[in-house]
Amino acid sequence: MAEKNESIYAFDYSMICDYFSLLNRQGPGSPAATLRALEFIEGPDGQPLTVSGVPVQLADIGCGTGGQTMILAEHTTARITGLDLSPQFIDLFNRNAESLGFQNRVHGVNGTMEKLPFERDSIDVIWGEGSIAHIGFERGIREWKTVLKTGGYIAVTDATWFTDERPDEIETFWNDSYPEIGTTAEKIAQLQTAGYKPVAAFALPENCWTDNYFVPAVDARRQFLERRAGDKAAEAFIRFQEHEAELYEKYKQYYGYVFYIGKKL
Repeated sequence: MAEKNESIYAFDYSMICDYFSLLNRQGPGSPAATLRALEFIEGPDGQPLTVSGVPVQLADIGCGTGGQTMILAEHTTARITGLDLSPQFIDLFNRNAESLGFQNRVHGVNGTMEKLPFERDSIDVIWGEGSIAHIGFERGIREWKTVLKTGGYIAVTDATWFTDERPDEIETFWNDSYPEIGTTAEKIAQLQTAGYKPVAAFALPENCWTDNYFVPAVDARRQFLERRAGDKAAEAFIRFQEHEAELYEKYKQYYGYVFYIGKKL
């Protein structure tokens, strides 16, 4: 059983999916943050993607149930493919797309980010909010680049240190959970080394963690425990989630998510 400072990956995958399926967003973020990142991306005609008249191919990698994807669909004319390892998430993703009338150009598929199901140089925009950590930032930006067209964009959020020094407790937690966490300067340097022109980087506001993630999680935790009453593994998982929220409140000045936008050279 996972201890407080172990990674979320110590828990059963199906149980993790059951819990996160109860959330509109499976990680910190907000419609405002998604739209702010979108402002930095141009279509092939040189116009902002929000007003571009040229259809583009957008891949949302690790899309979850599509909270951010539907925002992208609402504000662009892109043809969007959401990719996620969880069939449960993809089922909810496609239902969400249909309920919003996007089913003709937004479709979710089951697959792994370690082997993207796209042709080389076929994608105009790669999106990933809170998902690239599953493969690692440096590996993700390098390997995903092969399906991106020259001049195409990558836009991802990743856990980032805001300071060069931080308390041992939070450093230990993140090194156990995601050893690739680094500073903004380190991540931008990795983008450059991988062959991207850095376009923008901005920290997600605090409300992306609180109002849009930890607050809705309170009700999700209640529902989850009701479904799995008496399940010790489920109880331990929820304690891990609560511990993560407690650490954020205590140490939020030291870390958060940063949106990184790069353009393939």
